[in-house]
Amino acid sequence: MFIDNVKIYIKAGNGGKGAISFRREKGIPNGGPDGGNGGKGGNIIFRATRDLNNLVGFRYHAHFRAQNGGNGGSNNKIGKSGEDLIIKVPQGTIIRDDETGKVIADMFYLDRDYVILAGGDGGKGNAFFKSPTRQAPHFSQTGETTKEYAVRLELKTIADVGLIGYPNVGKSTLLSVVSNAKPKIANYHFTTLSPNLGVVKYYEHSFVIADIPGLIEGASEGQGLGHEFLRHIERTRLLVHVIDISSEDGREPYLDYLTINEELKKFNQKLASRPQIVVLNKIDRIRDYGVVEEFKYRLNKDTKVVCVSAVIRENIEELIRTIWQELEKLPTLTPIAVEEFGLDKKDKTGVEIKKISNNTYEVSGGLIESISRGIVVNDYESLSYFWKRLKNDGVVDLLKEKGVKDGDTIRIGKVDFEYIE
Repeated sequence: MFIDNVKIYIKAGNGGKGAISFRREKGIPNGGPDGGNGGKGGNIIFRATRDLNNLVGFRYHAHFRAQNGGNGGSNNKIGKSGEDLIIKVPQGTIIRDDETGKVIADMFYLDRDYVILAGGDGGKGNAFFKSPTRQAPHFSQTGETTKEYAVRLELKTIADVGLIGYPNVGKSTLLSVVSNAKPKIANYHFTTLSPNLGVVKYYEHSFVIADIPGLIEGASEGQGLGHEFLRHIERTRLLVHVIDISSEDGREPYLDYLTINEELKKFNQKLASRPQIVVLNKIDRIRDYGVVEEFKYRLNKDTKVVCVSAVIRENIEELIRTIWQELEKLPTLTPIAVEEFGLDKKDKTGVEIKKISNNTYEVSGGLIESISRGIVVNDYESLSYFWKRLKNDGVVDLLKEKGVKDGDTIRIGKVDFEYIE
């Protein structure tokens, strides 16, 4: 089974909780706070590998969660950081936010790690909150809780050359004789059910060639198998258009050529304008060489044409040489030019204030979430620390600008506070 488009769910690890602890050592009757900080949650990391060639494994395993950070302990022990979760995908996989469709990352380069989701920060232990005026804080901070996101993985094969053409024109056979690939070969339509890659050697050089499953008329609109795999030739630098010049299946070669190019145009205009080499295959099975001359005559004069027989390996070296000469003229492969989209850009400074009634104001935002984690509303020292942070970080000034008055209600999360000047 070949899968090249799948939806999965990912979640970074939560941060560990800070500890509330006090020294209880012999000979130290008034031990101070020694609660340690919580550990950071594990990251979600994607890594491209050659060991995979499709996304079938994600069909049966769709939920991925990194390890949570450990809680802090007594004696200022810091919680253990959660282990990162490395998700390996085939090279060429594009990761999109499933909700917006925006690209998060293009897994173009091998063995390069992309941190897609960062783990939550660990909470501070009560030792962190000790001050000259707060000698024994009985509160700590909870770890940062992370969100789960749905992302879509879309595989776009990375190859220098894409083999295109109708089914049964000999693309798989051609790939097997020019490269190290060993595709399934049989004399019936749609033998190839997934893109096959092969490395072609040309003296000290090499390039990657991909056999794309047979296109047919209407492929760009979902007919046949081709529409499933058109995306796999979007990255190629050069197209090799294979034509069955023997007309064994009763089709007209030049009409096949026009039809496939029209499907490329409908799918992607840039793809249709990509350089092409036309390969007239199965020349060992024609009796009248005039059909070759007639085909060439109808083509644009600048189009390069190579006549081969993949079965008996006729003119294969000439084809490889022609492909390499064309590749040398073209820019090298690069990642798709996209505006990358940050999936989980943590806001730790934002403040939003809304007036929801005549005397009630709702305060939210990244800064509020950060400083309110673990606040104990019925603990005087905890609440005192919280209000001090609101003043020091400018939140109280923003409330005043919004018109808050003495006695008004300030709603933060699920808790209401009375504002007192």
